[in-house]
Amino acid sequence: MPAVQKVREAAARMTCANNLKQMGTAIHGYASATQDKVPPLCMYTTGSGVGWTTLFGELYPHVEQDNLYRRANGSGAVWGNNNHNSPVKTFICPSDSSSNNYITNYGWAAASYAPNTYMFGNSTPTINGNASHVSKYTIANIPDGTSNTVAIVERISNMPYYGWTNNVVHPSGAGWWGHSAGPAYGPWGYQYLPRAGVKPNQSDAHPYYPTSMHSSTVQVLLMDGSVRGVTPAVNANNWAYAVQADDGQVLPGNW
Repeated sequence: MPAVQKVREAAARMTCANNLKQMGTAIHGYASATQDKVPPLCMYTTGSGVGWTTLFGELYPHVEQDNLYRRANGSGAVWGNNNHNSPVKTFICPSDSSSNNYITNYGWAAASYAPNTYMFGNSTPTINGNASHVSKYTIANIPDGTSNTVAIVERISNMPYYGWTNNVVHPSGAGWWGHSAGPAYGPWGYQYLPRAGVKPNQSDAHPYYPTSMHSSTVQVLLMDGSVRGVTPAVNANNWAYAVQADDGQVLPGNW
């Protein structure tokens, strides 16, 4: 049995890494279609858009979920017309058993991943008359470079001790007002190191921590589209450097 479990976990970890790579490709696809901009954590769009939108919602057309994006049009929000409870397989790690059928305790579609507030929500302008959380940067002008900046972290989808956690398109979880208890990771998260092997009933399944049910590593997407495993033993300074997009620090190759 232990050997079978190891094989299954290795396969799940590979699928999780592929999910993150798809999200990396989607972020760059979004940038190619928007003059190099990166998707917002949360903002209000006008014209033919969906109204209120979030990072995961803006990735829908780039992860073969254009039907969900189109379905939201006219509803006033990317989570409208039952998109709020429509799980997307790309946003779920197969090792993450914390949600029930990919739905959180609050009835919203779950995500096993959280975008980095320091990258995608580091500016809070008023856009179209509404407070928004967007990035100061484009893909091309990230101060620390794409290979030195975390884009998305793993974080289990359902945390029983906390409220809105990783509901995939809920506004409070999209970085609204810099809220850090939703899918957005931050705004204080760099102080808390990743935790692997976290189970749903453990108190350390906390919104401030990147968390994973993989036995020893939390997988992380960088802005260059690469994926790496980070262990709980990561140097605290290096983790902080990786999360912050403009601290001027270059990461060592083995961080």
